[in-house]
Amino acid sequence: MTEPTATRPRRSDATRAAILRAARERFAAEGYDRATIRAIAADARIDPSMVMRYYGSKEGLFAAAAEFDLRLPDLADVPPNQLGEVLVRHFLDRWESDETMAALLRTAATNPGAAERIRAIFAEQVAPAVAQAAPADLPRRAGLFASQMLGLALTRYVLRLPPMVEMDRADLVAWVAPTVQRYLLGTPGA
Repeated sequence: MTEPTATRPRRSDATRAAILRAARERFAAEGYDRATIRAIAADARIDPSMVMRYYGSKEGLFAAAAEFDLRLPDLADVPPNQLGEVLVRHFLDRWESDETMAALLRTAATNPGAAERIRAIFAEQVAPAVAQAAPADLPRRAGLFASQMLGLALTRYVLRLPPMVEMDRADLVAWVAPTVQRYLLGTPGA
């Protein structure tokens, strides 16, 4: 009887990881339209044909590179009066630790695939999390929440508007969290 051997990572796994890392960096820095397969391959130190072999097209590569897990916290244990603050802090942490969302935002205005990816993130991750906190009128509340978070990301991390970039996190949370809180649990006009 032979002993089971430990599975070693295949070289193709390392190549795919290098391609995705290079693609995320290039898409974040240049956006979808300006990033090229050739430049991404050079960044990954591989031949451009390998990118095409694994991902088929630039659109396929972008879709793979744009996978983004928001890692939303379980809101069931968050006191209702702290939901806005917890979520704003969480989103700031995610955007500042991963450039994928900024790349998606840059690209979504002009690329249907990127826009669809953001819609999927919304449907698969944001809406279920908001449903934990605010099951009543879920689509409207989730949409308002997403508009606030995407607007914040766009102005702070993509457009880099000076007042938004210069604001420290505590002030940013103090300004934005009450609005998010109202979107989740408040009533219109309140």
